[in-house]
Amino acid sequence: MLASVLVVDDESAIRDSLRMILEYEGYGVIEAATGESALAEVRRRPPDAVVLDIKMPEMDGLAVLRKFRERGFGMPVIIVTGHGDVATAVEATRRGAYDFLEKPLERDRLLVSLRNAVESFRLRRDARESTHRPEDLIGSSSAMARLRETVEKAAPTPATVLITGESGTGKELVAHALHALSTRRDRPLVQVNCAAIPEELIESELFGHEKGSFTGAVRKQLGKFVAADKGTIFLDEIGDMSARTQAKVLRVLQSGEVEPVGSQTVARVDVRVLAATNQDLEEEIEAGRFREDLFYRLNVVPIRTPPLREHLEDIPELVDCFVRRFAAAANYRRREFTDQALDHLRSLPWRGNVRELQNLVERLLILSPGEEIELDDVRQTAGGPASDLSATIASAGTLRDFRNLVEKQFLVRKLEENGWNVTQTARAIDTPRSNLYKKMEAFEIRREEG
Repeated sequence: MLASVLVVDDESAIRDSLRMILEYEGYGVIEAATGESALAEVRRRPPDAVVLDIKMPEMDGLAVLRKFRERGFGMPVIIVTGHGDVATAVEATRRGAYDFLEKPLERDRLLVSLRNAVESFRLRRDARESTHRPEDLIGSSSAMARLRETVEKAAPTPATVLITGESGTGKELVAHALHALSTRRDRPLVQVNCAAIPEELIESELFGHEKGSFTGAVRKQLGKFVAADKGTIFLDEIGDMSARTQAKVLRVLQSGEVEPVGSQTVARVDVRVLAATNQDLEEEIEAGRFREDLFYRLNVVPIRTPPLREHLEDIPELVDCFVRRFAAAANYRRREFTDQALDHLRSLPWRGNVRELQNLVERLLILSPGEEIELDDVRQTAGGPASDLSATIASAGTLRDFRNLVEKQFLVRKLEENGWNVTQTARAIDTPRSNLYKKMEAFEIRREEG
């Protein structure tokens, strides 16, 4: 792949000379005559390396280097100066320069340094992306291609992103992809499930608290926003936030200021915010349950994860991925699905989306007896455990067992109907959210995560 090099120097003759040398060696060259234009070029498309002059008007090379690093750009920078001394070289290295060359430049020395810098940077980047790159956003359909394209466009920007979609469609995977492909990839990604934290504790979780600020606050705690400083915070199920917490999140988005519970001082943070929900926030706004101003702050870049029924043609590809993953992770026997089995999978409604397909594939690998997974295997397994009344009666030993089984099946069914959104389910069955959480804990109903 052709490596790109940004040459930054206020002297056009030097830029022209470097362009001729580098293009002859096969590099793509971008030029900038000032520090500001260099920053603009890097924001537009980060190069593989930068050759940067120190002595420039308005903003010198060391200041440009510092701004590169402050903004999260990690490409190697080779400092060039006609006024070099040991102190300047040490300062440039301290600020993250890859190498330090004095004018007049030696052609061979420049090319060796540049080649080593690009190779080292690409190795680090490839290793990082092989670990964190969102391999689960798979599928050759137009729906998945559009999703990946949107993620790749949004990721390098500082924009706030609102990810919407049904439960099981991969909203968490999109958030991880946005962070992994961003300029903050080397900083923390802090994830908060807003629905899983009791309302009385969520402010403390997000913003921190001082010792003694409330009952049980036995020590000072830093909040998730402070933990995510210079990185990314992912607010999952943001539609479940209380109005008071929504107001505090809005303040962070507007001013970058975080006020811990029980504190009179504020902390400033630099955090990129990603949020996700399976609710229709515009309907929640109409009902008075979600702030309109917060919605517009979050919805700078909207990304919708498509339900599986909109890209059924991806099922063979997804199945193959899950088979390989489970076989490697749990030492399952790796088997192929017959064409008839795959056709049947494409005919199912998939209310639980890709997550439901993933669970079914693992179940089939465990339970199916043959060398291949056939149509009958899928038909027998896809329906899941029996849920009719006679099966429930047969499995219950006592009246208490029967009541518990029926109540558990009812709660699971209602949670599935509401996309595993606890607040929405509690509202639908007319019970407090705290009571529903207690029932889920008692019956060991696990709220499915992405």
